[in-house]
Amino acid sequence: MREELFQLIQTHAYRFREEPFTLASGRKSRHYFNCKEITLHPQRLELLCKYIVEKHLPESGLDGEEAFGGLTMGADPICFGISLEYRKQSKNVFPLIVRKQAKDHGTKNLVEGGVNAVKSCVVVDDVITTGGSTLQAIKSLRDAGLEVTACICILDREEGGRKAIEEEGIKVFPLFKKSEFGSLD
Repeated sequence: MREELFQLIQTHAYRFREEPFTLASGRKSRHYFNCKEITLHPQRLELLCKYIVEKHLPESGLDGEEAFGGLTMGADPICFGISLEYRKQSKNVFPLIVRKQAKDHGTKNLVEGGVNAVKSCVVVDDVITTGGSTLQAIKSLRDAGLEVTACICILDREEGGRKAIEEEGIKVFPLFKKSEFGSLD
C-alpha cells in the first residue's frame, strides 16, 4: 500500500516548475505537493486512510486513539476517512475540525466534532513545512481541553516544521518525507 500511495503522490500531487510556488508558510519553492489530489479523490483517500489505520498508526506505536483533528481544510478529509476506516472495525473514532478562526455567531467554537466525547486526539495535516498550521491546530485543540498525543501528516517537507512541532512535546509521524521523492532543492 505504501508504494502505491507513493506513486499516486508522485503522479498526482507533486509538481515542479521553474517559477517558484508560494507555500502556505509564505516560503517559495519550485517543488509543490498538492495533497488535495489525494485527499479529495475518493479512491485515493480510501487507500490513504486504509494505510494509515492498518499500517502507519500501528507501526508508529499509535493504537486506541480517540480522535483525529486538524486545521480545516487540509486535515478534514483525512480525519473523516480515518474515522470511517475505524467504523469498518466497529470502533468510534471521532473526526475533529479545527477552524482557522472562530465564527462570530452560534457557539463560536474553534473545534467542532465530538470534543466532549474524547479526552485526547492525534493532530493531522496533509503537508508540514514550517509547522505553522499544525501548531495553530494544536493550540486550538489544547484550548478546547484536549491532550494532543501525536501528529501524523502525509508529507514532511523537511523544512523545520517537524522540529517546531516536536518542541511542543508532540512526536511527528510522517507517511513520507520530501527527500524520498529525489534530490529536491
